[in-house]
Amino acid sequence: LVERARRLVERQAATERERANLSRYFSPNLVDELAHTDQPLGPTRQQVVAVLFADVVGFTRMAEQLSPPAVIELLRELHGRMQDVVFAHRGTVDKYIGDAMMATFGTPVAGPSDASDALAAAIGLHDAIARWNATRATRGEAPVRIGIGVHHGPVVLGDIGGASRLEFAVLGDPVNVASRLEHATRVLESPIVASDAIVQAARAESVAGSDAALARFAPGPAQA
Repeated sequence: LVERARRLVERQAATERERANLSRYFSPNLVDELAHTDQPLGPTRQQVVAVLFADVVGFTRMAEQLSPPAVIELLRELHGRMQDVVFAHRGTVDKYIGDAMMATFGTPVAGPSDASDALAAAIGLHDAIARWNATRATRGEAPVRIGIGVHHGPVVLGDIGGASRLEFAVLGDPVNVASRLEHATRVLESPIVASDAIVQAARAESVAGSDAALARFAPGPAQA
C-alpha cells in the first residue's frame, strides 16, 4: 500500500510538472488538452495560422544606458506582459528573441477565430505597453515603444533539431512576412502593421468584437 501510494504521488507530481511546462508556452485553454496526449503537438503538417511579431524599438540604445541586471529585469517585465496578452487571446508564444517575441494563433490546433484573436492580441499588446509606460513614467523611467506585425497564411508545423534537443517550429513565408511587417512599423510610423490577408481573414470569421478591432486599422500604402 505504501509503495502504491508513493507511485501515485510521483505520477501526480510528474503530471503537474508537465502541466507547468505546457503553461509556459500555451494558453490555459489548451493545457488540459495537451497534457493528456502522448504526442501533444502532432505530426509534421501544413495548416493556416496567424503569426505575430513584436519588437522593442531602439532597444539596443536603451540597453546601453542600463546595468545588466536592469536590462534583464526590463525584459522580464516586458515578456511577462506580452505573454499574458497572447494567452488571453488563445495564442501560443513561439519564442523570445532578445527583446522580440514571436507568437502564433491556430497552433497546435486551428480555431475558428485565429485571425481575429491575433489582431485583438496586437491591439492588446499596444494597450498593455501604454499602461506600463504610464507606470514607468511615475518612476521616472523611459517609455518602451514596440512595433507589431501580424500576418495570416499557410505554414509548416513540426519538430526540428537533433535527438537530444527538439523544438516545435512554425516555418514558412507567413513567418517572414510577419517579421517584415513588424519592421515596416518604423517606415509607416505606426505601432501595428497588419497584412491585408489577416484583415480579410478576420472579416470572414465574423467573430463578436472583431469589427471593433478592425475599426482601429486604416489602409496603408503598398509595401515591398
